[in-house]
Amino acid sequence: MSDDALYYKRTIVKAEVSSAFLQQQRPVRIFLPPGYNELLSYPVIYCQDGEQFFNFGRIATHMNRLIYDESFEPAIIVGVDVDTKTRTSEYAPEGSRFPVYCRFFAEELIPFIQQNYPVRTAPEDRVLAGDSLGGTVSLHLALDYPDLFCKVLSLSGAFLQETRERIAAETDLSWLSLYMLIGLDETEVTTERGTFDFLAENRKTKKLLDERSSRMLYVEKPGKHLWGFWQNELPEGIKYLLR
Repeated sequence: MSDDALYYKRTIVKAEVSSAFLQQQRPVRIFLPPGYNELLSYPVIYCQDGEQFFNFGRIATHMNRLIYDESFEPAIIVGVDVDTKTRTSEYAPEGSRFPVYCRFFAEELIPFIQQNYPVRTAPEDRVLAGDSLGGTVSLHLALDYPDLFCKVLSLSGAFLQETRERIAAETDLSWLSLYMLIGLDETEVTTERGTFDFLAENRKTKKLLDERSSRMLYVEKPGKHLWGFWQNELPEGIKYLLR
């Protein structure tokens, strides 16, 4: 088998998590790393927009490369799928489904994964990952459930006023670690909620997080609000948060 074939060989299990909060079954996909063994224990990455993280972010391939090329410790990756029609209402802090989505994530999804897979249960062994609004809901989950989460991987997070007000309510975030990526070309991003200068919004958010002593790798580089930009930066974020 060629080296490249090794990277693309993967085990991905599909499951459905029954949610009383969402009143539906939520599809998830679970990447089991090379050499997966139920007798071992693994750190875990939870991805919003699960289908996109696997298909466009190529996160399973990135993890294989890290394992094979850099002797990186294997991790399980859980991608939580979302319906594009309800995505904003679930991921945006002012969204009508935001409170129940967060409760589903913390109170139903996490226990489901822990019951079925040998994932570690300490907050430092969990990463929340998300792009755009997925980064937003990931950060809010960490702020609201610090006993569960202390690491956030944000790809061009949609950090607007509601999120900054939530951060401002905290005094000490020294327990929180973030990888924040933002593109220098993201000054006019059109979303369902309007058109925003995501670069400026991320800079303002970084300042608030810095003032509260959060640990952070903050990256600005040429790039647009697209998976073509985020995909290549994912390994750096994974390594920073799970090294």
